[in-house]
Amino acid sequence: MEAFFISTGVVALGEMGDKTQLLAMLLAAKFRKPVPIVLGILVATLANHALAGVIGDWVAQALGPDLLRWVIGLSFIAMAVWMLVPDSVDEGDGDSKLRLGVFGTTVLAFFLAEMGDKTQIATVALAARYSDLISVVAGTTLGMMLANVPAVFLGDRIAKAVSMTLVHGITALIFAVLGVLTLFNVGHLF
Repeated sequence: MEAFFISTGVVALGEMGDKTQLLAMLLAAKFRKPVPIVLGILVATLANHALAGVIGDWVAQALGPDLLRWVIGLSFIAMAVWMLVPDSVDEGDGDSKLRLGVFGTTVLAFFLAEMGDKTQIATVALAARYSDLISVVAGTTLGMMLANVPAVFLGDRIAKAVSMTLVHGITALIFAVLGVLTLFNVGHLF
């Protein structure tokens, strides 16, 4: 359960103000069809985070426990620093995406936007840290949905009400604590 809850919390907070959350707001404003957008986010996130989780699991098996601890610990600390860099999203040319429909556009846009994104890298690190791949992928997917579904429905109001600098600072602190605990070989947080 620890892997699920940590994965959910870290990704939900890490996703606040992230480019995919901004993308959710843009898609909602453009298409005004929340159900296919939310379903597209779910499908894209499951596919992307399952791939990231499998990579993280492979990394955990390929490296020895001591090297793995250092790689994961330093990765979490790097994520903490990266969280302090604000994201932006390029609106690009939306006309070519219309051929895929709202659902297809959302799946493609979210899958590609998540490639190399903070939450995808976090999913790799979390899957390497915890041996429960299903809990990590389920948790990171839930975290993405917790952050992005409200953005689809309440985008502008959320952006004005919540300080993204504060949210990113809290998330950076969580990643830093996870990194330090991992480096000092603290097995379980709870």
